[in-house]
Amino acid sequence: MKVAFLSVEDDGSGSTRAAYRLHCCLKQAGIQSQMLVQSKHRDDKTVIGLPAKTGVGKIVSGSRSILDRLPLKLYSQRESTSFSPQWLPDRIGAKVAQLNPDLISLQWVNLGYLQIETLAKFKKPIVWTLRDMWAFTGGCHYNGECDRYTKSCGACPQLHSQRDADLSRWIWQRKAKAWKEVDLTIVALSSWLGDCAAASSLFGDRRVEVIPNGIDTDTYRPIDRQTARALLNLPPDKRLILFGAVNAASDKRKGFHLLQPALQSLRQMLSSNDVELVIFGASKPENPPDLGFTTRYLGTWNDDLSLALLYSAADVFVAPSVQENLANTVLEALACGLPCVAFKIGGMPDLIEHQYNGYLAKPYHVEDLTQGMLWILENAERHQKLSNAARQKIEAEFTMKATGTKYLSLFTELLENQ
Repeated sequence: MKVAFLSVEDDGSGSTRAAYRLHCCLKQAGIQSQMLVQSKHRDDKTVIGLPAKTGVGKIVSGSRSILDRLPLKLYSQRESTSFSPQWLPDRIGAKVAQLNPDLISLQWVNLGYLQIETLAKFKKPIVWTLRDMWAFTGGCHYNGECDRYTKSCGACPQLHSQRDADLSRWIWQRKAKAWKEVDLTIVALSSWLGDCAAASSLFGDRRVEVIPNGIDTDTYRPIDRQTARALLNLPPDKRLILFGAVNAASDKRKGFHLLQPALQSLRQMLSSNDVELVIFGASKPENPPDLGFTTRYLGTWNDDLSLALLYSAADVFVAPSVQENLANTVLEALACGLPCVAFKIGGMPDLIEHQYNGYLAKPYHVEDLTQGMLWILENAERHQKLSNAARQKIEAEFTMKATGTKYLSLFTELLENQ
């Protein structure tokens, strides 16, 4: 079985790191997977970067993400959330034709990487692994409180548009027209996203499966806490609260605005001399906010081994996202035996079992988020049980082998039905 695996990148953070892991899962399952990317980072012969053009073509190729966002200039009052028109012509169709795969696996294909209309050119079965909501919306990656993706978008609140015939309606219409005859199967990473896809106007009549990310449990594993702290130069005698995400402190969806008051409340319950906060994914701002405790900003971390050390060094990981699919950071933290606190939203319940391997707070209740961190930190015996359960959860449900086996079964079924 030969699969063309399409992703904007093969490495990095968030969705692109998870996409490369899935590529490895497919190979381990015996699938001949070739990963076609816009930007190649790893020294892996099965990853193929798009060759750079010369002259003007090279400049355009290197600026695709900027050019793709040009239509957004029409909406000066728009929210600062991710929004992808995907209108630029691409060279993906010709490259896929050269590979001549049996099946195409789509991953995160934004930043101007794949034009909406290209899917109809593939003429092969497509399995699309959704890493956010973009595939079935009019351009946004997360809908917030808007339900217009269940209709035909338009009057988009993220664009601050009052017109039905706006950019979001145009993008929705392009998708509906281009994908009408495409042989498309949807894979959602979480039960929540699967339900959203099934409720959408674009994918309501498509087959939707739920297959979570798998993780390398040999790399992401518990490491002795004191050893990890010594290697990372973190204090050996403090209780460490870990928070991290891409643009951790500036992306409102990641919930930093809710974490701040929760930590300030926690300071009233725990001595600030015994607790420190560690943030990765963000550098220290010029005027750092009061987060209740001494705070270490570690900047961007993408290396798997370093991340495993960081998770192992901490006492609790807090993920206060207000909307989330299947959080890679939570998956990684649990694999390293780190109990997690999050709101009971999105895909968090797929990963965190309340008071078994972490704590699920009432959505957006700052007081309950505070209580969750306190509950995990205040009892050493309980903490050890939570830590053991965190690792067991991953070993039972989220290994790369389990994920690869599920994809192999799905791909085989689809090809047999051709």
